[in-house]
Amino acid sequence: MSNSHKTIVICSSANFYEHVGQLADQLEAMGYQAVMPLNAVKMKASGDYDVAKTKTWYDNPADFHKKQSYMDAHFKEIADGDAVLLVNDTKHGVEGYIGPNGLMEMAVGYYLKKPIFILHDVAKEVGCYEEVMGMGTIQLHGDIENLKF
Repeated sequence: MSNSHKTIVICSSANFYEHVGQLADQLEAMGYQAVMPLNAVKMKASGDYDVAKTKTWYDNPADFHKKQSYMDAHFKEIADGDAVLLVNDTKHGVEGYIGPNGLMEMAVGYYLKKPIFILHDVAKEVGCYEEVMGMGTIQLHGDIENLKF
C-alpha cells in the first residue's frame, strides 16, 4: 500500500494547531492523507489561531456540547484513519506536553490497534509517561520525516 492510501490523524492541544497545519502539509507532501481536528481546519482556513475564541464553554457551560462534538468527530476520524500522530510541543513550560484530550485520542487509537506516533520524545517527567509508552508509541524524535509504516 502506498503512502497516498494511508491516513494519518493528527491530534494535539489546540495551542499547537498552527504547527499541526504545517505538519499536515508536510505529511501530504510525503504522500499521506492528513486529517486535522475540525477546529484546526477552521483556524488554518481563517489564519486565526486564538484558542480562547473557540473554547467558549469556559465562560458559557451550555457550550460544552461543542467540546463533545469536537471529541466525537475526532474519535471517528481516528477510527477511520490508519495511524495517529500526536503533536506534543512545549506548553506551560513542559517540553513534550501531552494534555488530557491528546491522551484520550491516543488511547482511542491504541484500543483500535492503530500505530501511534508522537512527534517529540516523551520525558519521564511527563505525568502520563507510562501510559504513553505503554501504548507502544513510536517516537519521531522531533522529525516528521521519521514517520513510516
